[in-house]
Amino acid sequence: MHKQLSVYIKEKIDISDEDLKKALSYFKSLKAKKNELLISPGETNQRIFFILKGCLRIFFLNEGGTEATRLFAFENQFATALVSFITNQESLEFVQAVESTELLYINQSDFYRLLEIIPQWEKFYRSYLEYAYVTNTNRLMSFNTLDAVQRYRELLNKNPTVVKRLPNKMVASYLNISQETLSRLKSKV
Repeated sequence: MHKQLSVYIKEKIDISDEDLKKALSYFKSLKAKKNELLISPGETNQRIFFILKGCLRIFFLNEGGTEATRLFAFENQFATALVSFITNQESLEFVQAVESTELLYINQSDFYRLLEIIPQWEKFYRSYLEYAYVTNTNRLMSFNTLDAVQRYRELLNKNPTVVKRLPNKMVASYLNISQETLSRLKSKV
């Protein structure tokens, strides 16, 4: 049914074909247009997205009203405004399709139902939460321990797709630098 998602889940957990089929039955398809907002601040996030094709960006507006990008997620990754999903509180973040994007999503009540009916889903969820925690902690540490050049080099090493596929404005907002600084870095590095 959803081959990409099946492969992803099987890489994370040992799951029977029957349980996998059951889990996949809760996911629905969604196509998002380029720049479409799937979640906006003030909404309570009820969905986790799996990217089949395209890119999602999670960002917020800082005190000055400037966009600050927290995460880019590409093919075969999950993404969501996780704090809102977990707490049922209004999101402070936007979730945006940066490109024309094909997604699978599962709503919160179905996701939590899977935790009750498929024991291995706990391990799957834990793996997702651990990944999110490590990713966010590493990003926070990079802002406090690396200068702009080091952050750009790290991005090129760890996730060159961001620089190759996305506009400078978004890359700069992810690195927490101006577009002008990014242009200078690109010419140097």
